[in-house]
Amino acid sequence: MSIYQLKPRFQALLRPLVQRLARAGVTANQVTMAACLVSVALGLWLFWAAPSHAAFALVPLWMLVRMAFNAVDGMLAREHGQQSALGAFLNELTDVVSDAALYLPFALVAPFSGFWVGVVIVLAGLSEFAGALGPTVGASRRYDGPMGKSDRAFVFGALGLYVALGWPLPAAAAWLMPLLALATGWTVVRRVRAALAERTAG
Repeated sequence: MSIYQLKPRFQALLRPLVQRLARAGVTANQVTMAACLVSVALGLWLFWAAPSHAAFALVPLWMLVRMAFNAVDGMLAREHGQQSALGAFLNELTDVVSDAALYLPFALVAPFSGFWVGVVIVLAGLSEFAGALGPTVGASRRYDGPMGKSDRAFVFGALGLYVALGWPLPAAAAWLMPLLALATGWTVVRRVRAALAERTAG
């Protein structure tokens, strides 16, 4: 199971907004780039400026808005004739860059280890890479869980809210990043296996 499976309902809620954006001339690629620029700016600001913990409240807020941006750009592309080769590259690459920027500030939060936050960032990128490679072997783009993009957004959004509320994380929370890394690594394996099984079945 993955939160990604809720996407059709989320899209249905956003469809009226998408139709208005399309009529206004907004393009899918513009939405994709805007989401990436905000993600990178927010992540780097939290990391380099090291503001008060209250600023981490922006993480869950932006994660929710970013999910809407991601749904909107896809709907503009598919439902309003805006699909393009450039859009396909931007969609995959900006997601990886955005995730890395938004996860990075958690390396500053005790008792998390910067090393393990880095491992999660690398594995998150690999999981998206594994999913995107599906079509190259004759399978579909894979979104299998248990720790896909939407699931990671939920986890880091919840962590951001926890930190923003000023609650100290117990020492045992140091194991959370290794567990996230394990779940994300398993997601890579599942996506590869699913793509190969789909190719064989086809």
